[in-house]
Parts: sequence; structure tokens; C-alpha cells
Amino acid sequence: MKKRVGMLTGGGDCPGLNQAIRGAVFKLESLGYECLGIEEGWKGMITGKASPLTRDNVEDLASRGGTAIGTSRTNPFKKDGGPEAVLQTFKKLKLEALIPMGGEDTLGVAARLFKEHASHVVGVPKTMDNDLSATDFTFGFDTAVTVAMDACARLLDTGRSHRRCMVLEVMGRHAGWVALYTGIAAGADYVGLPERKVDVKELARAVQAAHDRKKVALVVVSEAVEIEGGPKKREELDEFGHMILQEREVGEQIAEIVEEETGIETRHATIGHIQRGGHPTLFDRILATRAGIRAAELVHEKRWGQMVALRGNDMVPVSLEEATAKLKTVTPEWFSILDTLCRTPRREAVRAA
Repeated sequence: MKKRVGMLTGGGDCPGLNQAIRGAVFKLESLGYECLGIEEGWKGMITGKASPLTRDNVEDLASRGGTAIGTSRTNPFKKDGGPEAVLQTFKKLKLEALIPMGGEDTLGVAARLFKEHASHVVGVPKTMDNDLSATDFTFGFDTAVTVAMDACARLLDTGRSHRRCMVLEVMGRHAGWVALYTGIAAGADYVGLPERKVDVKELARAVQAAHDRKKVALVVVSEAVEIEGGPKKREELDEFGHMILQEREVGEQIAEIVEEETGIETRHATIGHIQRGGHPTLFDRILATRAGIRAAELVHEKRWGQMVALRGNDMVPVSLEEATAKLKTVTPEWFSILDTLCRTPRREAVRAA
């Protein structure tokens, strides 16, 4: 009887998941394994819901966004009997190993299962936020920034026509990598990150100076930025203990502040989940495919408790514990780059982590 490997995708979907699934299935079949797709993330490992994954039914995933096996934000360790149900599903489905694909939350569960129960797990990192430690990039990020960059170009066209300031709000709950890369690549005049508070006066000066020069201004902000002197965010948490954003869109707040402080007509846009869907970029397709194949190899090598990481141009194993120990947030050296390119303030203190 062939050894069986399960795969699940957890947390928010992002471009590249299907390519990672495809790569892993292709490699595992070539090594003599059979594969199962665990449906809807860790929820499927609790309920035991799964379906076969074969070369034939994943072949067409090469260009598709999303995840063919579904996802959820379920945390087994927050459910009564959750971890026990997961371990029982391992036995019921006769799994030799499980490949969970996800970010800090999904892989954090995998890390605990390995540490506390010696479960046979090998992780694949994915998150459009690019906030997972131990890897240089995660697939989904390049696509998300490419979509946001295109949105900036379109906003600048209409902003220039109407002599307006345009504000784009992008995703990034705890780390500002999407806003950072989008702002730099799109030539934004101010970039707001979760890692440092928005100084209203500096924001207004940056917008006014840009508008005086070119009759248009562009501001890019991450969804979780804090405004100096603004209201504190309500602390409603999800199953993984992360804040659920409940307030008005921050892009709308920033647009109102800009217009009030400068008198410049200002409009805002939020692309939200549009960043998650659609065809992955070339970079994400290749990275995800390589990650899936390398994860399959680690399974074959019995390298349990490891995660595939991109280091330089190499796909290397790192421990899940190391990868999920802390979030990768924007570091101070990037602030200097922003201050040079995007005319953001130099004097703001880095917000305490």
C-alpha cells in the first residue's frame, strides 16, 4: 500500500496556493506516495473531511488563483477536543505526513503539533503580507503588490485629471510590507505603515508639497496604521488572538484629514480582497511551485517539524518553531528609504513592537 500524505491550506487565501499544491502532488506521486486534500484548513483535520489529489485533478492549477481545497481560520487549539480530533484524523486517514500551507497562524498550529505530539508535519509558508520570519519572501506577496501598484497608477490618472490627492488603503494587519513596496514602486508621496504612527502635520506637508509640484498627490496606507492622536482601535480578536479591524476604513479617515489640513480635494479607495484573488504573477507561480516540490522532498526525507524557506535563491528547510516565533515587520532601515523617496517624516519614532 502506498504511503499517504495530506495537504491543507489555512488562513486567508492568496495567489500561489494552487501552484504549491500542484508542485507537491507532482513530486509526491513521482516518489510513490498518494495525496489527499484536507478540505477547509485545520477545520478539515478536525472533521476528517478530505478528497483525493492526483496529477490529473491538479494539472490545471498552474495558473489559477485561490485554493482548490478551501481554507478557514480554524484554530484546533481553541476548540474543545480540537487537537485530539486532529490526531485522530491522522490515524483515520492513515497519513504518513501532513503538509500545511499557511502563515504564522496555520503554521503555528503545525509547530505545536510537532512540539507537543511529534506529528509528522512539513510546512509551506504563504501569506500576501510577507510577514513570516525565516523566509525572504512568501508567495502571494508579489501578486498583491502588483495589483496594488496597478491601482495606484489608475488613481493617479484620475487624480491628475481632477487635481486631487488620492489615498489608497492596502492590506497589512500587523506588518506594512505591502504598503511599503506598493508605495515605493508606485512613487507615492506618503506611505503609512503599522510600524510607525501617522503624524498628521507631516502627512499634510508631504501632500501639499507634492500637489504644489505636480497638481496631484498619492498616499498609500496599510489598513492597520495608527494616527497620532487618533482614536484607539477596538480590540476584538479572532481564534488566533489577532485583532479584527472593526472601525471605519483608515483610508477614508486619512482622506478626510488631508482635505481638512490642506484644502486639497481628496478621494480614497480600498482594494481589499481584490489583492487576494486572480492569477498569480510569474514570481509567485515559480516560488509556490518550488515550495511545494521542496516540501514533498522533505516529507520523503522525514524532516518533520520543518518549513520550506526561500533564502537568497535557495529553498532550504528551517524549523517551524523558528519560523513562527515572531512576525517579520518593516525594519527601520526601510524608513530611511521611504523618507528619501516618498517624502515621509524623518523624525517619527518607531512604534514599540
